[in-house]
Amino acid sequence: MRLLVTLALACALFSKVYPLDCFECIPTGLEPCSQTKTCPASQTKCGSSTVVLSAGINQSEFREQSCAAPAECVSGSVNIGNTRISVNNQCCDSNLCNDQQIPALPGTSPNGKTCFTCVDFNCPSMSTLECIGPEDQCIKLSVTVGQIKGTAKGCASKTFCSGSLNSQILDIFDMVDLSCCKGDMCNNALRIGQSILFLLLVSLASFILFN
Repeated sequence: MRLLVTLALACALFSKVYPLDCFECIPTGLEPCSQTKTCPASQTKCGSSTVVLSAGINQSEFREQSCAAPAECVSGSVNIGNTRISVNNQCCDSNLCNDQQIPALPGTSPNGKTCFTCVDFNCPSMSTLECIGPEDQCIKLSVTVGQIKGTAKGCASKTFCSGSLNSQILDIFDMVDLSCCKGDMCNNALRIGQSILFLLLVSLASFILFN
């Protein structure tokens, strides 16, 4: 019996792992996604995602179906006042299982939590922001772009603070220093400087929405 168990474990350990095939359309429209891709070894999931970008009164949705690493299979949102980004990611484990587009992240109403947010581009002037949906933490973001440093404040979901969602959203910046806290209005430390992150997010939102 011990020999059989040993052989079974050896077969499991050394058996060939076949790569996963997934649908891949980046970004997708309303039409069904028909393109497929064999995933690299680091991406062991098939994923579907819907990103909603809100900038002022403008809103746009983007959908994607592709291979995914397990760390990318998280959902959540970040909200710095005039700009909010929500990401809904769903992953699965079998070939071509990501054949459906998914809806936007649910929960678009205030959840009772409040945080400080920067007014305009000068963070020492702040106002109160009502957090939405899954946003259960207050955040302060410090970003360096070249020689310019700035700060943004607002609300975020736990996945933005502790998961890989922050890197998915903020990988366009040279450096980001993120701090999160759980109490209402806990991100109240003043920091002098222009909110470059806010400016860049608004610029990015304008570019995506109007081009």
